[in-house]
Amino acid sequence: MRDAWRLSVGTLTALRISHPSTIDRRVAGGAMLLAPLAVVPLGSLVGLIGWGGRELGLAPLAVAVVAVGALALASRALHLDGLSDVADALTVSYDRERSLAVMKGGTSGPAGSAALVLVLGLQVAALASVLSSPRGPVVAAVIVCASRAILSVTCARGVPAARPDGLAAAYAGTVARPAVALTWMAVAAVVGGVAEWAGLDWWRGLALALAGLLVGAALVARCVRRLGGVTGDVFGASIEVTLATMLLGAT
Repeated sequence: MRDAWRLSVGTLTALRISHPSTIDRRVAGGAMLLAPLAVVPLGSLVGLIGWGGRELGLAPLAVAVVAVGALALASRALHLDGLSDVADALTVSYDRERSLAVMKGGTSGPAGSAALVLVLGLQVAALASVLSSPRGPVVAAVIVCASRAILSVTCARGVPAARPDGLAAAYAGTVARPAVALTWMAVAAVVGGVAEWAGLDWWRGLALALAGLLVGAALVARCVRRLGGVTGDVFGASIEVTLATMLLGAT
């Protein structure tokens, strides 16, 4: 468990932490299941920025921009890089090998740039709305953490890696499907409870958790069909898309 925790924190955040003593498929799967807890400092950062901005009387939209920017820095912007690369790979060609080559190249093309603008714009606009409510900073913090649960889907049994090398090869297929179901049941319960505490209808929290799961899973399924499996970039893209979907649902 300790190695899984270290791997999860070290992979998903810019926080300094000791390296795992052992990294195998069991540890990798555990790291993905711990992802929502590993990013609690990141979620707390977003919540604190939202709360501080409101107390200072700053414009919610400007505060949301700062919060999204801080979240990107705190995760080394790796998820955004993945979003850009996946968008380019899925639009450049229907040829699998060419798509994978474009994804590995790392240069952002028109589709990647557009995806970054649209997804980040949606995150900022939705976050500004969420932060405007009295308990919005807490809701935003919980959603940031909950969005990382999509990694249990990207690494579920039966989801192959697109390449035999790279990040995904070590993580793909490491999470049992019952664990995926239990993870998202827990996410739905927590988000639903927080939504009700924040004054929303209890079903709204369940609905936005379900929406995040469905949209994130749809992206993973699309990448498996087009690319033959998942890559580290797909992990990052799924997080950003899931986060945007859940924030939108919270509005």
